[in-house]
Amino acid sequence: QVQLVESGGGLVQAGDSLILSCTASGRTFSNLVMGWFRQAPGKEREFVATISASGGSTYYTDSVKGRFAISRDNAKNTVYLQMITLEPEDTAVYYCAARYTTNSAVTYSRSGSYSDWGQGTQVTVSP
Repeated sequence: QVQLVESGGGLVQAGDSLILSCTASGRTFSNLVMGWFRQAPGKEREFVATISASGGSTYYTDSVKGRFAISRDNAKNTVYLQMITLEPEDTAVYYCAARYTTNSAVTYSRSGSYSDWGQGTQVTVSP
């Protein structure tokens, strides 16, 4: 089992930037596919971004392309989500997710593909 701890959320204004971090423990980080999801009040949890175990492959939901960037530092067991030009519609609880893999290039965008989840960090973007 993987333990995930997110940090970096907060209250910002529209147009601001924020970087979320998620640190993993419990399994070899370089064997984990990592993903970021978010859930706004009254809405379903939705996919945001994913990165392969090697870091060589990434995939984003359309609404964040060009504004969000996912990256990882396998030496620090940490995945990041850099967010720029934030919009009020980005307001949500952001969750980090992990899945063990032997395929260093695969990514997953479905929440059901992930076995481990963090507790979430709140991001609030004011108009």
